[in-house]
Amino acid sequence: MIIKPKKYKIEDFSNFLNNSKSVVLSNLSSELIKKSRVSIEKAIKEENTIYGVNTGFGKLSQIKIKHDQISKLQENLILSHATGLGQPVNDTVVKLILLTKIISLSMGYSGVRISIVNFLVNLLNNNIYPVIPCQGSVGASGDLAPLAHLALPMLGLSKVRYKGKIYKSITILKKFNLKPIKLSYKEGLALINGTQFSLSFGILAAIQSKKIIKNIDIVGAISADSLYCSDKSFLNIVHELKPHKGQIDSATNIYNLLKNSKIKDFHNNKYRVQDMYSIRCMPHVHGACRETLKYFYNIIETEINSVSDNPLVFNKEKIISAGHFHAQAIGQAMDSAAIAITTLGNISERRISTLVNGDFGLPPFLVKNAGLNSGFMITQITAAAIASENKCLANPSTVDSIPTGANQEDFVSMAPFAGRKLLNIVNNVEYILAIELLTSLQAIDFRKNLKSSTSIEAVRVFVRKYIKHLVKDKYMEEDLNKSIEIIKNGEIINVVENIISLK
Repeated sequence: MIIKPKKYKIEDFSNFLNNSKSVVLSNLSSELIKKSRVSIEKAIKEENTIYGVNTGFGKLSQIKIKHDQISKLQENLILSHATGLGQPVNDTVVKLILLTKIISLSMGYSGVRISIVNFLVNLLNNNIYPVIPCQGSVGASGDLAPLAHLALPMLGLSKVRYKGKIYKSITILKKFNLKPIKLSYKEGLALINGTQFSLSFGILAAIQSKKIIKNIDIVGAISADSLYCSDKSFLNIVHELKPHKGQIDSATNIYNLLKNSKIKDFHNNKYRVQDMYSIRCMPHVHGACRETLKYFYNIIETEINSVSDNPLVFNKEKIISAGHFHAQAIGQAMDSAAIAITTLGNISERRISTLVNGDFGLPPFLVKNAGLNSGFMITQITAAAIASENKCLANPSTVDSIPTGANQEDFVSMAPFAGRKLLNIVNNVEYILAIELLTSLQAIDFRKNLKSSTSIEAVRVFVRKYIKHLVKDKYMEEDLNKSIEIIKNGEIINVVENIISLK
């Protein structure tokens, strides 16, 4: 993956994670980094007062630092700010933090030496992941605490995770002939100012949620067909009267997924005048969530392509202090995404409940000899428990602000927690969809010898290679975990898109 001036997309990060690409700085990015360093060096020689370069930080910014203490100032900054607590974040998130920090510094507005960026590149390319606690940032003056932990190995301090095990940083640096760096002016500040911790949770949630919005149309369509539901509420002429794009896209997907179903032809829409809302209003609910997620993706991509440092180093020694480290934009977007994805889990759980209730010609809890067997009774309860958990997690983080830094940082974003809980919600909804996939296919198996549409039958054949029809009660862990894997990896999306196009 060549780091260069360009507009990065979420798909670039998905490809990076899936293909285990290494990172290389382009010549142009290297030049931008070097020019930025020259600018700040000239400003220092002119003895200008520059925040965080030759002054203290935050409330201490009025204190001038002696020239011979400037390097120590940057080291102290990292040491004093690395106060995070809680469980370490996982390697995938750390990988994205490293990558987004490299991209931000490579834009040439941070004033660091190129050796700083190259060090981060070496960590990333050698799969050396600094141990970063999950708690400690309010998403205001950058994600200070977690990014300070990111920087500690650069000083030969703290710990890193390598091949799944935790080591002292210095041990792994020696293994790769990497020497600790003595920080120069501005460099500690450039490393910890930024939204990369919060942003990386958002990127990972965006990658996974792009699969969710297709997965949920697929499993929703299977549920609809197994419940003898009508496809009339998904017709284009219906949705042209309420033309929200997300709604139209979802309705189109579901209608196409049901096309030519023999089950649908058999009941010919004669069993009910109207279907329950969790079926009939799928386009309206799924579509509304698509619209919110579109906004979320746009904000995340804008942040990826932004400089979130402070102060900003422009050409001709022009250095300006601003507030680009503040994470309100991505925090609010992640809170909105949390509400949308929680909603998708809620409607999926309602369909699961309908499937197991013993109505519409289906056996109670989708199993023969109900009573002796409990079938899918408790999987629905599991889905309900997870959906309820999400409702608590969906409470917005960014409506809160707690002043920090002796009121210098008097309005903060709380974006880091917005990102952390969003990723939990995404994982939870993948679990719920995995349960709906199992229950909807179990239900469709009871429709005698009738076949569904070509695309749904392809999904049934694919899943049944790994998960058999439940004949009697058994320990379901293996089936559940396999279904979760299928949802997470987007495997049924690939199956369907070999037959029809999905919006």
